[in-house]
Amino acid sequence: MTSATHASLSFEIFPPNTQVGEEKLLATLAQLGDLAPDFISVTCSNNKRNIKETTLKVAGYIKNQLGVPTIAHLPAAYLTHSQVKEILRALDQLGIHQVLALRGDILPDVPPTNDFRYASDLVAFINQQAPHFAVSGACYPEVHPESPDRVTDIKNLKFKTDQGLEHLITQLFFDNDCFYQFQENCQLADINVPIIAGIMPIINRKQALRLIQTSEAQLPRKFLAILDKYEHNPIALRDAGLAYAVDQIVDLVTQDVAGIHLYTMNNAATARHIYQATASLFGKPAQGNQQLIQLG
Repeated sequence: MTSATHASLSFEIFPPNTQVGEEKLLATLAQLGDLAPDFISVTCSNNKRNIKETTLKVAGYIKNQLGVPTIAHLPAAYLTHSQVKEILRALDQLGIHQVLALRGDILPDVPPTNDFRYASDLVAFINQQAPHFAVSGACYPEVHPESPDRVTDIKNLKFKTDQGLEHLITQLFFDNDCFYQFQENCQLADINVPIIAGIMPIINRKQALRLIQTSEAQLPRKFLAILDKYEHNPIALRDAGLAYAVDQIVDLVTQDVAGIHLYTMNNAATARHIYQATASLFGKPAQGNQQLIQLG
C-alpha cells in the first residue's frame, strides 16, 4: 500500500441508504477519484442489507468506472461459510481482490451464525478459499472495547495477523502518542505488517457530540478545547477540526507512518481540503489529477 519513499493516502466511504444518497455519493466519488488515492475502502454493516447491492456495487463502481483500487469491508458475524464464498466469487468477477476482514458488531437480540466467531476465523478462511486475495484487518490503538486489557488485545491481534493479513488499518484516534505506543507494542509482539493510521476530521457539532458519546478514543486536552471554544461557531469549529486533523497527519507522516486512511464520512470537500494541505507529504500533486470523470 505504500511506496518506498512515501506513505499511502486512502479514503473510506459508506454506501448510502437512498437513491438521492447514491447520486450524492457518485458526485463525491468523482471528486475523491480526482485525488488519486492509493485506495478507497467501502464499509459494510450488519443490518441485513444485501451486501451485493451496497458494498459490492459501490466497490465495483470505484474499481471499474473510476479506476481506483478499492477494498471491500466484509463483516462476517452474520454470514455463513457458503455466503462468504459467494461474496468472494462476486468480488472476483468484479476484479476486486482486496478485503477488510471483520467480525462486525453483534446486534442486540440477534444471535450471530457462529461460522466466524472472530475476525481471525474469517482471515484464515479467505486465505484458504481465495489465496489470491489481499486481506487487511482492523486494529485498535487504544484497545478493542471488548478486550479485558492491552496485553490480551495485542496477543489476539498477533494471532489474527498470523492468519494472513497484509496490513492493518486502525480505528480513529485523536492522540498520536497512543498510536506510537501501539506501534511499539506491535513491534514487541512481532507484528510486522504495515499499520495504516485512521484519521477522522471533526467538522461539526453534531459529529463531535456523537463522537463523545460513542467513541472509546481518548480526547486530548487540545482537542477538547476546540470543541468547547467553538461549540456555537460552526465555521470556526470546522476550520479548527480540519486544522487538528492536518496537524495529526503531518506529525504521523513525519514519523514515517505506513499510511493515512481518512474517514471521509462521504464528504469530498473535507478530503480535498486535507489533500491540498498535505499532498506533498505523500508525493502527490497539489491539486490532484483534475481529470473529468463520467458518472454514467
